[in-house]
Amino acid sequence: MSRRCELTGKGPITGNNVSHANNKTRRRFLPNLQDVSLQSEALGRSFKLRVSANALRSVDHRGGLDAYLARAKDVELSANALKIKRDIAKAQSPA
Repeated sequence: MSRRCELTGKGPITGNNVSHANNKTRRRFLPNLQDVSLQSEALGRSFKLRVSANALRSVDHRGGLDAYLARAKDVELSANALKIKRDIAKAQSPA
């Protein structure tokens, strides 16, 4: 399972551990990923996603999964999130 947020695309970054003696060794900073179920109002079902805690706050701030995906850039979204975004857009369009 990749360490990448499905909604924001956040992944691991690298940096240094710096000791008291100022020795530097490489390390990885991992995103705070959580396995969550997010509810879609348009589709009437929930989706299991692996998202960062920051993205979870953004989803809540924008008013739910549907509103978040409507404004999200396609480049940042995972393949699974892109499929959900297309399904929501199809359900909301007047047919």
